[in-house]
Amino acid sequence: MALILLDKAEGVATITLNRPEAMNALSHGLRSELYDACKDVEADSDIRALIVTGAGDRAFTAGLDLKELGSSGLGAATEQNPASNPCNALESLKIPVIGAINGVAITGGFELALACDVRIASSNARFADTHARVGIIPGWGLSQKLSRYIGLSRACELSFTGQFLDADTACTWGLVNHVYAPDALLPAAKALAADMATIDPEFLSTYKKLIRDGYDRNFKDALALEQQITTSYNDGVSAEEVEQRRLAVIERGRSLKG
Repeated sequence: MALILLDKAEGVATITLNRPEAMNALSHGLRSELYDACKDVEADSDIRALIVTGAGDRAFTAGLDLKELGSSGLGAATEQNPASNPCNALESLKIPVIGAINGVAITGGFELALACDVRIASSNARFADTHARVGIIPGWGLSQKLSRYIGLSRACELSFTGQFLDADTACTWGLVNHVYAPDALLPAAKALAADMATIDPEFLSTYKKLIRDGYDRNFKDALALEQQITTSYNDGVSAEEVEQRRLAVIERGRSLKG
């Protein structure tokens, strides 16, 4: 059985973690297939956005396969090679990555959710950082990302207790953008991805990199980075292109209004 399902349609790829009987745990085999799927998506110039979700309605992913770690050791918990580190595999992509969190996202699974550019959730979704409960320090970024996304106090509460965070609270805290009924999650993710896929891919890649790189810097340095990228990129945009795109934005607004 394939541990990763890859579907492509109309410029959007969907990667499904496919170990529902094991709550889509991130075994070595699954991580390897996820890397291959990401490389496939990266090489396909027709794909402009990616959705990542889990099979079934119980789990997005329960994180690293603890049974496997029990026999092979903890190396996978801190692995940085994208072929073994699914977070790096996703974060290396230039296109937008949407996490459609369909069930529990626990520990390494929580980290995988945080590696997505945008997160939307099913009402079944729950998040938990159980690193403290299993005595393993995060190696895929959770200890630094979570506090930046939801605030230091909230992150500390989750990480120091291992308690679950429900989907609605996660939305209120800004961890996910929207919450949907389970059967509406994937259609909503595909609609969002399709909307992103209408943006010029070269521009979107540049803009994504600017946002991501700036987020890793202090505010002053991030503004300096924006100015640097703005100067080099915008000088190549003609007035005619701006006018054409302005008219297209107006027309899109009219069509969305109905």
